[in-house]
Amino acid sequence: MTSEPVTRQPLRAALAAATEQLRAAGVASPRTDAEELAAHVLGVERRDLVRFDEIDAGAYAPLIEARAARTPLQHLTGVAHFRHVSLAVGPGVFVPRPETEVMVGQMVDVARSLPAGSVAVDLCTGSGAIALALATEVPGLVVHAVELDPGALAWARRNLDGSGVTLHAGDAADALPELDGEVDLVVSNPPYIPLDAWESVAVEARDHDPAAALWGGDDGLDVVRAVERTAGRLLRTGGRVAVEHADVQGPAVVEVFARTGRWTQVRSQQDLTERDRFVTAIRA
Repeated sequence: MTSEPVTRQPLRAALAAATEQLRAAGVASPRTDAEELAAHVLGVERRDLVRFDEIDAGAYAPLIEARAARTPLQHLTGVAHFRHVSLAVGPGVFVPRPETEVMVGQMVDVARSLPAGSVAVDLCTGSGAIALALATEVPGLVVHAVELDPGALAWARRNLDGSGVTLHAGDAADALPELDGEVDLVVSNPPYIPLDAWESVAVEARDHDPAAALWGGDDGLDVVRAVERTAGRLLRTGGRVAVEHADVQGPAVVEVFARTGRWTQVRSQQDLTERDRFVTAIRA
């Protein structure tokens, strides 16, 4: 049995053609994605592409075709980068987004000011991105992660194995009653897309991310409300919560927290594009 011959193509020409193909398909970052997939084929970092003159067209072309069909880039490479960690991702788990990094960075700063042994909980952990970032960047922080969806839970187990994070299979709505009143920090990127917003969701998310990670009920806030209640139960007085939301939901999520009387300093915070992206509050 003989292997398929390698078809070499000049790298510069391959990147140019791939970029145009992805642009025509509506991919938001065609050049970047073309380069990331080329680096994946060559087994190097994107910054190292300058060292190569050719690429195996037989391996590269199918990846470009799949990306043009709007398969997520991270499903093709098998990796998502989030702050200082890399996570295994694929079908069945939400791909972590750069927008979430701002929220996590703020919570990392809060956690670093806490004494060793303080407790953080990541509700709706998905791939485990938030929990792994917290555990990696804040030595001595005790981190728990909660996920309900079996598919996502399998990816979280893979990513959190050996990290020191304790992973729990369960619903954010009734998670970890044994920690009531003992937690210092709750962070969550819950599903928050309204059911009637289907048309506005990017194809990559709509067709490939699990539904359980996207849809949050009629107004998108069903799980956000559950996270508020659980955070109110878990956090000690003075503990902090951060919950991601869509850029148009800032006032509504602030209201979810403010009207309960459980919180002080309820604020919607902005991401790097200066759009409302997450709400923070302190347990009264």
